[in-house]
Amino acid sequence: MNYQHHWVNGEQIALGPGKAVCVARNYANHARELGNPVPASPVLFIKPNTAFVDLNEPLRLPRGQGSVHHELELAVLVGAAFSDGSAAAAPVAVAGYGLALDLTLREVQGGLKEKGHPWEMAKAFDGSCPLSSFVPAEKVADPAGFRFQLSVNGELRQSGQPADMITGIFELMSFASRHFTLLPGDVLLTGTPEGVGPLSAGDQLTLTLQLGREAALLNHEFKGSVM
Repeated sequence: MNYQHHWVNGEQIALGPGKAVCVARNYANHARELGNPVPASPVLFIKPNTAFVDLNEPLRLPRGQGSVHHELELAVLVGAAFSDGSAAAAPVAVAGYGLALDLTLREVQGGLKEKGHPWEMAKAFDGSCPLSSFVPAEKVADPAGFRFQLSVNGELRQSGQPADMITGIFELMSFASRHFTLLPGDVLLTGTPEGVGPLSAGDQLTLTLQLGREAALLNHEFKGSVM
């Protein structure tokens, strides 16, 4: 695979791409928009590193398998091994923060759910996890202050912030680490806000990640396109 993690200044990160640990329904409004119950505890699934692609590269959607939906998520890059750790200890294991698209074959997922089958064919296919470059963790005083959004062809589709998560960033890292050791180069996807929808060939994507309100302390814009 050709994918490598990068910092926002363009430098390659000396961490090989690992797995993505993802959470479903971590925003109550997103659970409701798909008619799903709000879970009592995080619902986790994994994408392999073959799902990773650089958001700067044109996205290739699967053909003949129904609609592919975008799910915008705040992504946490793991920089140190973290296993069965507490939320208080989680920040020291974080290398950086960025954005991800959890691409989902929606009709395939619906069929799998009806049969009680795992979701991997709908969620973990090759190229299903486009990633932006990452902001170093030391530049982020409080990740709870992040705001992020996705526009498609100039139309705002999704907007979110950690304050609206059911399970916060570090609590989610702690929960995930009880089940899967998080290794350097892994990425934790923290859930998607409402507004998910289909992508089509030719779509132009703009993803923004901000920290701070009136005068942003950090403001990054990432561009993507769909083939």
